Amino acid sequence: MKRIMRWFAAIAAVLALIFALGTVLPRPFLPSAESVRTEAATRRILVLSNPIHTDIAIPIDAETLARFPFLGESGMPVAHPDARWLVFGWGGRAFYMETPTWAELKPGPLLKGLTLDRAVIHADIAREIVQPSEHVTAFVVSDDGYEKLLSFIEASFSVEGGGIRAIAGAGYGTNDRFFEANGWFSAALGCNTWTAAGLREAGLSTGWWNPVPSSLRASLALHNG
Repeated sequence: MKRIMRWFAAIAAVLALIFALGTVLPRPFLPSAESVRTEAATRRILVLSNPIHTDIAIPIDAETLARFPFLGESGMPVAHPDARWLVFGWGGRAFYMETPTWAELKPGPLLKGLTLDRAVIHADIAREIVQPSEHVTAFVVSDDGYEKLLSFIEASFSVEGGGIRAIAGAGYGTNDRFFEANGWFSAALGCNTWTAAGLREAGLSTGWWNPVPSSLRASLALHNG
């Protein structure tokens, strides 16, 4: 029994070290000149987080509506006068779509979420978002970084039959939709590593590996002033 406990303690220590290094080590390790933010940075984006998941929010304007026309075509009320933000999240198909609340957690989707599953993108609309907030972090990025972020999000959607269409009958309410996404979801490379990758495209630095929101938030604060 003591040997087993020592093994568990050793594994826990290794995991703690990996998590710590994944937060402290910056990615990219040496930012390029293009990724360094300057006074020209004017585009505001938000990172929304809860205990297990993060989303990227971008402002609703003519540019974003033209970039993602399929959102309105899917029935999302993107033109509503109170709509202010488009919110995007990437995750495992089964867990993401079948677990709108913790009360609805089921063994099957949980198992897929911990192993390997097809990916989906959840798109939602938000009104004014209170800032600052414990669960909201704002960043200002350059026009070039913002364009790269939009391209990253757009490229995450799976194109089928020449277009991007919402998954029929999938959503938490009337304002949101699910879409098939490129890639595979796993516990090691999940929703928060997708968010981190998008933020790096925008010119921000993250930790080297941020599988949980707390690690991502800490690395963003550490590496972006």
